[in-house]
Parts: sequence; structure tokens; C-alpha cells
Amino acid sequence: MKPQSHSIHRRDFIKRNLAATLAISAFPTLIPATVLGREGAVAANSRIVMGCIGTGPQGRGVMGNFLALPEAKVVAISDLIPANRDEALGQVKNAYKNADCAFYPHYEELLAQKSIDAVLIATPDHWHVPVAVAAARAKKDMYLEKPMGLSLEEDQLLRREIATNGRVFQFGTQQRSSSQFRLACELVRNGRIGTLKQIEVWGPASRPGGPTQGIPAPANIDYDRWLGPAPKQDYTDGKCFDTPTSWKTWWYHYDYALGYIAGWGIHPLDIANWGHPEMMKGIMQIEGKGVFPKAGACNTSTDWDVHFQFADGVRLRYRSRPNQNKTPDPMSDIDDLRQKFGGLSDHGTAFIGTEGWVVVDRNMIRTSPEKLVEEKWGANDLRLMASSNHARNLLEAVRTRGATICPIEEAFHADALCHLSDIASRLGRPLHWDPAAEKFLDDEEANRRLALRSTREPWRVKS
Repeated sequence: MKPQSHSIHRRDFIKRNLAATLAISAFPTLIPATVLGREGAVAANSRIVMGCIGTGPQGRGVMGNFLALPEAKVVAISDLIPANRDEALGQVKNAYKNADCAFYPHYEELLAQKSIDAVLIATPDHWHVPVAVAAARAKKDMYLEKPMGLSLEEDQLLRREIATNGRVFQFGTQQRSSSQFRLACELVRNGRIGTLKQIEVWGPASRPGGPTQGIPAPANIDYDRWLGPAPKQDYTDGKCFDTPTSWKTWWYHYDYALGYIAGWGIHPLDIANWGHPEMMKGIMQIEGKGVFPKAGACNTSTDWDVHFQFADGVRLRYRSRPNQNKTPDPMSDIDDLRQKFGGLSDHGTAFIGTEGWVVVDRNMIRTSPEKLVEEKWGANDLRLMASSNHARNLLEAVRTRGATICPIEEAFHADALCHLSDIASRLGRPLHWDPAAEKFLDDEEANRRLALRSTREPWRVKS
């Protein structure tokens, strides 16, 4: 008999030439919700005032979730790309039926607005931590799009700032707000598949290719500021956004991102960690291999196969799936998983125990034994935080000053798995990671890859 498949569809997540003085004068007069509460909490009858930094397709998708919630009021945006700015302003105007939303060319101007309680940060990856650190220091709570930093030391810096400034933090790993992922992790953590032995994770790989010929940057974009902390490089077609002649390449370029080993893979890796947080207790061994393009604008891994062995004996294998290369090679072939679990999408997490298994992605949850999807919970069972809306979960935490469903420490662990996978696949030799010390054992070269990257002034984040 084929294992039962229970499907739950995910929720849709889907000027620079304006003078700053005009933006400031257009800013609505609002009292921050935090002022209306007591001891830092937001009053129950007040709306949480939001600003949005980075309003590309992903940023607008997440912003749309906040716009749909009566608990929030989006009052300001900041973006360097005029098309993003115009789309976002139109989206807010359509939602609220007014033109009150202010625009700030620079995120620092938005963060200086005392009326704003919290921010959505959905910039290109290399700006995630610099903007998030500035937001924390400006006493703003935040929703930060994934992944986190370009180095683990960047992640550590942000974690310190969140703690030091007492900020509420939500990571953009929105799968935690879908019921099938919570159920899968509860089944594992309550021993319903027996003793956990193996975790399988897979996700799309980076895309190769892309234009490399330097061309003038668009006149209406401050390209030097877009680069910010990244090395100075010529503009190339499609670097910052899709064009008629090229697709967006920064996603897959190491100066701006780790590529999809983190940008996509953090989703199924985060679920692996949610289902087995014990992986971060004790020394783990990591060994991997990867394929890195030698030509074209894109230079992050287009294939990888990384193996973890945790101190408790549980193993994790993390594989890529083809992206713009439809023929799997041995590193990206998951036929063995399909034979065991049935039909699979190009991303997912599977937990295998001594008495059964559970596999989950954004379209389904499937278990063996089949009846596990209908599991009834007892008073003594571990239940994970329930959230049906990642944006609303942040707003609730801002109001109560409680934890979000993906707070900074758990976000750090998920992001660390991405960094460890990238480093192992680049070095191609066994590594030993100490989660308590947050460093590799006896491997100076691997530890150097954890450090803050060299950044351009004045964009360096001061610790």
C-alpha cells in the first residue's frame, strides 16, 4: 500500500528622484504603538507601525501579508530601485486607499522615524545584517528575510545586537508558520517515528552563467550604494534585477550571497533543526563536495552533497537539486528518496526513525505508518508554537514582547547550517564543528571562512 499523502497548500508569500524632504513632509503623524503600551508592550487597541526596507518581489510579497492585517500599518518604504519603489507605493496605496505612505531613498532616514515600531528587511543578502544591526540600534523590532549574513561572524554580531537592544526578531523562514511542518517536527520530537537516525534535506541549487561584460549602471540607480559593503565591481546586465536581456544574477554571486545553498536551502535545513535541535549539542563532523562555476557572473555552487554526523549519532545529508540544468548528476539525484517516500518536489525535509518516517515540503506531509498524520496528542506531549501567519506572529510578539516562532537564536542555528555546508563543500575534507565554541576544531583555514569579510568604507558595520 502506498503511504498516505496529506497535502496542505502554503499561504502565498509570495523617488530615488523624490526629495527626502518631500518624503519627510508626507510622513503621517502617528504615535508609535510602543508608546501606548506599558513596559515596552504594545497596547491591545493600537496598530503596530511598520516600515519596509527593500521592496523587490520578495519584499513586496511579505509586505502584502502585513498590509492584509488590521494589526499593522505600513507607513514608509525604502528601496534603491525605482521600479521596486513605484510598485511598493502603489501596493500600499491600493491596500489603504490613500497615498500616505512615505518614501525614503536611504534606509537610515526611515530608521530615524520615531513613529516606526518595526521594520521588514528584504534587501539583497549582503545588506541583510548591516541594515538589521542599524535597525536594532534604532530600537526597531524586525522581520528579516532569509538568509542572514555572508559570514557566521556577521550572524554573531546581529545576534548580540538583538539581545543588547532587546529587540523582537522574526526570521523569514515562513515554513514554520505552516501546519504540516509543525506536525512533522512534533512527530519527530515526540518519538512517533521511534529513535531518529537519519535526516534528508534537499533544495534547488544556484544558477550558472550570467553576463560579465561591464556596462554603465542605470542612471536612476545609486549603484555605489547598492554595492555598499561589497567589493567595488563594474555593473553588469541583470546584476541588480531582471532585465529584458538577462535574469538577476546577484542571488548567485559570492560577493552578495552564498547562493541557493543558503538562499533556498535554509528553508528545509531550518525544519531539520526544528525537528532535531539536539544536533547543536556536541561536536559534529561535516564533509561535503560541491561544483562551482568557473565562467559567467554566477559563482556559487550549482551542485553539492554534504554529510553531517551529530554527537548523538543522528546523520543528516543535504543535497542540491538541478537549477536551470535539468539533468541530475550523482550529487543532485534523489531517486533513492523517491523510491522510499514516493513523489517529491525539488525541496523538502525527511526524518527517518527506527519505527517510521515523515517527509514534508510546502505541498504535502507523508508518513509511515500512515496513521501518524492523524496523531492525537496527550497532555504530556511536546507541542511546538503554533502560527498560521508569519507576519501576524511577529506582530503578536511585538505586542507582548514574547518570542516569535523563529527567534534570533534558532535563526542563527539554521543559518549556521548553511555556512557549514558551504564551507565543507568548498574545502572538500572532513571538518569538526563545536557548536558551543562556534568554531572548527584544529582547522585555521576553515575558521578564517567564518570571519567578517573585508568591507568597503563607509559601509563597514561597527561592532
